[in-house]
Amino acid sequence: MRLKHIDTIQDGDIVGKPILLENGNVLIGVGLKLNGRFVERLRKLGIDRVYIEDAHTMDIIPEDVIEDETRKEAVSTVHKTMTDLIDITITKGRSINRDIGTTFRNVFNAILSDLSRKKNVMINLTNLHTTEGYLFHHSVNVAILAGILGLSKGYNRQQMEELGVGALLFDIGMTQIPIEVWNKKDVLSDAERAFVQTHTEKGFDLLRNRFDISLLSAHCAFQHHERYDGQGYPRQLKASEIHEYAQIVAIADVFDALTSTRQYRNRYKPNDAIEFLFASGNARFDLEIVRLFCKNICIYPVSTTVMLSSGQIGVVSANHQGTIQRPTVRVLRESDGREVSSPYELDMRKELTVTIISSL
Repeated sequence: MRLKHIDTIQDGDIVGKPILLENGNVLIGVGLKLNGRFVERLRKLGIDRVYIEDAHTMDIIPEDVIEDETRKEAVSTVHKTMTDLIDITITKGRSINRDIGTTFRNVFNAILSDLSRKKNVMINLTNLHTTEGYLFHHSVNVAILAGILGLSKGYNRQQMEELGVGALLFDIGMTQIPIEVWNKKDVLSDAERAFVQTHTEKGFDLLRNRFDISLLSAHCAFQHHERYDGQGYPRQLKASEIHEYAQIVAIADVFDALTSTRQYRNRYKPNDAIEFLFASGNARFDLEIVRLFCKNICIYPVSTTVMLSSGQIGVVSANHQGTIQRPTVRVLRESDGREVSSPYELDMRKELTVTIISSL
């Protein structure tokens, strides 16, 4: 399987992994043959990459850290909860679901069960979704990333649940902001930006008095935009003044936001997002938590097409913990432009003179 940019899709290319709607249901399923009409529809929906079945890479399967059904159930729950809250805000109707804490604890425990079974799998978030579904898929991705960090830090079960529920609900305050503001394609005005920033306090207010949600979980909503150097909001907290759960959620939030397509910009490549996090160490984020986070991230996820310093082009076929910058690459094209009739593996841990120049 090969991850291709939307601009390189050809008529007849076959979809290898499903593309999801905002509620987690399938928009385009595996096996569909693409054509110009489908590609244009995907482009309008903000889809810029598609997993494609390819004769030379059929055995390369990008493995997500959670099962498809777990992700679907998690996204569906987040979608229902948040859209209900958006409706409440508009109609001034009923109150927040009284069982929200129990519901999200169950959702995260399903995620945690998958993560625990795949401890040696490096983080490769393979889900593709429309830009309209960003808020809901983003919440699930942040919970997955935060869960990996919690496991890496040796958190006990209670700590994992507090962190996980907080991560799933960290952006719940966005439901109190008009959709046309937080989904705006143009640059926000100063007044709009200040209003959007109130989502941290609004989210905290929604969660802090819940009998079934830990106050520490609620602080993930309150503090996830605080920054290590005190330049965040809403209270300009510094370093250890920010709860560790919120620091973890903040890093997961930024990484997934950078590597996702947004209404107003294209996505960043994972290696660029990692570089940003490292550059922000002990400024925006605690450097030690950043280092722990980055140890578990695929800089070049499996199925990514890459160009090597040798001029060769290939697809990442495997990643290796401890050497995240040196995956195994299946070479498909030689430096002189010749297509390889029999693709072969290049283990970059052994080919030390070859580096990855860029992902394509």
